[in-house]
Amino acid sequence: MKGLKIIATGRSLPSKSVTNDDLSKIVETSDEWIYTRTGIRSRYFCDEGENSLTLSISAAKKALESSGINKDDLGCIIVATLSATYVTPSTACLIQRELELPENIPALDINAACSGFIYGLEVARGLLSGSNAKYGLVIGVEQLSRILDMEDRSTCVLFGDGAGAAIVETEENTLYESVLGTKGGHEISCPGVNNFDDGQKSYVSMDGTAVFRFATSAIPKCIDMLQQKHPFSLDEVDHVVCHQANSRIIDHVVKKLKADPAKFYKDMDHLGNTSAASIPLALSEMDDAGMIKDGDTLLLVGFGSGLTWAGVLIKFQKAKKVS
Repeated sequence: MKGLKIIATGRSLPSKSVTNDDLSKIVETSDEWIYTRTGIRSRYFCDEGENSLTLSISAAKKALESSGINKDDLGCIIVATLSATYVTPSTACLIQRELELPENIPALDINAACSGFIYGLEVARGLLSGSNAKYGLVIGVEQLSRILDMEDRSTCVLFGDGAGAAIVETEENTLYESVLGTKGGHEISCPGVNNFDDGQKSYVSMDGTAVFRFATSAIPKCIDMLQQKHPFSLDEVDHVVCHQANSRIIDHVVKKLKADPAKFYKDMDHLGNTSAASIPLALSEMDDAGMIKDGDTLLLVGFGSGLTWAGVLIKFQKAKKVS
């Protein structure tokens, strides 16, 4: 099967930034309590007229513009999300309509929670390998604010909304290795975004201690599994981008691996935990800041509800715009 590389990124954030101090007016908490436990200072929540679909469309437009490719050359649209605006039609189908993308290609949503973007890369690789198309659009998006219990400080302070997109290209001999895994459990759960039982809205719930234990073991496990498939050292990787759940999780893993902390990107301080959107949002930030160079090797690691985990070793090659 062909490999895959990332050639362009894009992102979109809601207009409303919500600080820890803002939350302290709603629920019993404080900036110090939140930051010392999570590394989060603020996050974005959708305001009126904003939702996961509008964010996805905006991020996709930016990625397509950055790539310079003809949109008719796209071979698939994959959207990773657990908080889609609609159960059906899918976000991917509505993006196809709004951006007037090709009609003769697969467009679908997937839910692997915080591992979703990497799952999406693998789905795109499989679909593109079986077609004549070279390019795919992979998006991670969440509107988690709509499923948060704002009276539960153990969850409402953690999450945020946003969308990140990537244009990917298949290539015969490019570096690409992935691992995906699942261990079913209710450590993080939500009965249903659009589900109402006895008039009560469904909210996200989480066993924080269990999730911390899972996350701090899942990241090293993903890296080890990738190294077994394609031997490499962290010194050979230019950037490690983990799911942005909690700075303490990443710091714990860095210490455990005796790794260089400078390789591990963190942006949860101003974005919070955006689930499936967190990795592509981070990639877009790094891309715009000039942190990622052509030919850089990226190690992406996701972990979250399901429970799921995923890791991928992938190249970044900035698309050359056609003049």
